[in-house]
Amino acid sequence: MAALDTSCLVGPVAFKDLNWKDEGEMETAPPDESADDIVASLPSNTTGPNLELRQYQGVWMLGTVVPGLISLQRHFRSRPGDVLLASPVKSGTTWIKSLTFATMARFSYPPCAADHPLRRLNPHECVPYMEEVFLHGQEAKLEALPSPRIMHTHLHYSLLPRSLAKCKTVFVCREPKDMVVSLWHFLNRAGVNFSFSEVIELICDGKNPNGPFWDHVLGYWRASKVRPDGVLFVRYEKMLVDPVSTVRELGRFLGVPFSAAEEAAELPMEICKLCSFDTMRGLQGNKTGSTGEFNFAHQSYFRKGIVGDWVNHMTPKTARRIDTTVEEKLRGSGLTFTS
Repeated sequence: MAALDTSCLVGPVAFKDLNWKDEGEMETAPPDESADDIVASLPSNTTGPNLELRQYQGVWMLGTVVPGLISLQRHFRSRPGDVLLASPVKSGTTWIKSLTFATMARFSYPPCAADHPLRRLNPHECVPYMEEVFLHGQEAKLEALPSPRIMHTHLHYSLLPRSLAKCKTVFVCREPKDMVVSLWHFLNRAGVNFSFSEVIELICDGKNPNGPFWDHVLGYWRASKVRPDGVLFVRYEKMLVDPVSTVRELGRFLGVPFSAAEEAAELPMEICKLCSFDTMRGLQGNKTGSTGEFNFAHQSYFRKGIVGDWVNHMTPKTARRIDTTVEEKLRGSGLTFTS
């Protein structure tokens, strides 16, 4: 069946709102058979139940995701106005998707609108995960999105196809000890059962999904210094302390700054209210349903969202180990993380 006609629509449009009459008949790109051979030849590391990693171009990734990355690198074509959101896992991905979508879509969907996509859909249903789109051959659906498109990736900057690396990019990262705690809870809620010590070993060895962590953050950090007009480096902790300033910064960076009239109407504050942890967790679209390759329950994306929860999970010795590892790897870059 043909996709919904989007010729008269102006983006951003929620990815799931591009309803195909029959998902079973949706046009998909044929799988790239050579990708399987490439994956089979890559170094592997089986780290636990249902979690086999492969090292591709210096990055440890889920083996099941690598074919999607290969297809993305080979076939993606950017458009003027495309926006890429990037992040390590469990570092503010859901929140940055919400804030960016609400900021860019405010002309079509005011934050108080009852039919706002974020009031009925999970943020991950609004902003597609690029590796998964290409893994499942859904390029046609991505192409059907009207501009400007908002997309997301967990890829390192070094892995981005050239045209995607030229897009306006917002990268969000989080203090690594809190990231470790959040990742451990998330994996176990998804049925991938690791002990807490096992997750710490993965992070410190650089063999976690999309690891090493330090290479991940350094790639975007350096890009933000070289192309400050093209890459915005955001810290989760700053977002939490002052989300309104983050929304204003997003608007300016993405070319949709808030007007004096919008400021007078407190629109940045209204966007933050819509996208707040408590509001999002209480919406029906985030209480039910699942998404992603592992069918992550929507409610699993909303645990605590606080800073400093690591003190409730690790000893001072363990915390020092993580701090020392990260500090050593980031030394000389100008990038630091403080507790």
